[in-house]
Amino acid sequence: MAKVERTMSSNKIFDGKALKLRVDTVEMDGQKYTKREIVERDSSVCIVAITDEDEIILVKQFRKPADKELVEIPAGMIDFEEEPIKAAIRELEEETGYKTNNCEYILEMYSTPGFCDEKIYIFFADELVEGKQNLDEFEDISFEKVKFDKALKMIERGEIIDAKSITGILLYNQLRRNK
Repeated sequence: MAKVERTMSSNKIFDGKALKLRVDTVEMDGQKYTKREIVERDSSVCIVAITDEDEIILVKQFRKPADKELVEIPAGMIDFEEEPIKAAIRELEEETGYKTNNCEYILEMYSTPGFCDEKIYIFFADELVEGKQNLDEFEDISFEKVKFDKALKMIERGEIIDAKSITGILLYNQLRRNK
């Protein structure tokens, strides 16, 4: 039988633009009680975008929580009532300028389920058509195309350290090997 924790009370601590924080009091098996700090975050998407030349499109942006520029696959938040696949196509175009004629769902995952409810949907895109980047006002993102095998090496060398990017790249590599 699956374990469950029953929420006895919930207290909102912070309600921001990008996230919310609450503290829940939960009852565990055996009538034990504890508190859970939970970050509420809207779902997001990320895209493994592959060119006809077997290059992957990677974005670079400064991430304040890491306090450095990170190399990632294109990603972004899902707008209210937007379907994840539509968000993936939109984010790819906004961050890189590339449009896709083929976008496929790969999987969904929780980013950090120990304290956060954010779900990330991972997509694969090919049949890319180059266009113009369309960044939000406060985004400063550059992008590059690298051979897919180089991206795998970048993971090995610790140059790509973002979890969603590592997951997407390695999973896509497994899927293409299985074809």
